[in-house]
Amino acid sequence: NKMDTVMLEPSLYTVKAVLILDNDGERLYAKYYDDTYPSVKEQKAFEKNIFSKTHRTDSEIALLEGLTVVYKSNIDLFFYVVGSSHENELMLMAVLNCLFDSLSQMLRKNVERRALLENMEGLFLAVDEIVDGGVILESDPQQVVHRVALRGEDVPYSEQTVTQVIAGCKNYLHWTFSSAGFAWVELWPAW
Repeated sequence: NKMDTVMLEPSLYTVKAVLILDNDGERLYAKYYDDTYPSVKEQKAFEKNIFSKTHRTDSEIALLEGLTVVYKSNIDLFFYVVGSSHENELMLMAVLNCLFDSLSQMLRKNVERRALLENMEGLFLAVDEIVDGGVILESDPQQVVHRVALRGEDVPYSEQTVTQVIAGCKNYLHWTFSSAGFAWVELWPAW
């Protein structure tokens, strides 16, 4: 076989897609990093196929349509990381685990559909911290959560909710008084 004799060039472009589907196989999040599935119609067909092949199994890896797919389910969500057929499954699994663990921390271990939909901005930021253009940037969930928190702090006041602004003020006052040697007393009830 000619393919066996040809050495594949190593590439940093490891991830072809990151997907999150609900328990009906409907897309909640999808990010494709190449043109393997260029149209939304082709992407949806792939997602339907991947869900039908994986939603009733307990394994964590599948070879599908010439691609390596690692996946994990939790309550009513299915997480998928897709790479080429010759990709290292452990690298793809590191991305999957980092994404899941980051979301678990960000959602206070409440990784389910409703909580995810209420925190889509955090999901977008987390995926961007983990993978950029198919290149794996980070596999440590603590670092991802930290960076997402830093990026979230840069939101202008005009785009924050009242609760977020008050929480920011509380943190600022706490830091100011603590650094001045004063003991912090809770002035507002916890929301």
